[in-house]
Parts: sequence; C-alpha cells; structure tokens
Amino acid sequence: MNRSDVTTALETALSSVLDRPVTELHGGTRLFDDLHLDSTTMLEMLMELEDSLGLEVDPEELDADDFETVDTFTDFALAQLSAEHGKAA
Repeated sequence: MNRSDVTTALETALSSVLDRPVTELHGGTRLFDDLHLDSTTMLEMLMELEDSLGLEVDPEELDADDFETVDTFTDFALAQLSAEHGKAA
C-alpha cells in the first residue's frame, strides 16, 4: 500500500460520506477547513476506510493532528496499516 492508494481510497470515502464528488486531493488540503468535515463525517470516513483498506483504528490512538491535512491523514493511515501488517506477520 502506498500514498497514492491511500489518497484514492480517501477520495472514494469522502465522496461517499459527503455525498458529492471529491477528486484530485492534494497533500495540503485541510480535511476540516477545506472539505468541511465534522466529527461525524470523520468517523463515517474512517468506517469507509476500514472496509476499503482494512484499516483498523483504535479510538484511543486518534489525535486531531492526524486529521489536519490529506498528508497528515495519509501518514497516519500508512503507519496504522504498517503496524497491522507487522502484527499479522
């Protein structure tokens, strides 16, 4: 799994939860400020990504900084996926 895969999955999840097309996300796109996410849509997005990427998120590990931009969320998702892959190995 690479950054592009996560960004594509993020675009799909955001399009679903926001009920509008979300395409061509850039690393600096702010999830709350630019895309107008709120805590409910963020949780819905995480559930979508759990299904599409197999991403498992422990609510205790959530940090607001991880959801600031597309880049910070992608870093968070890749770290989670890497940790999960390490557990499975």
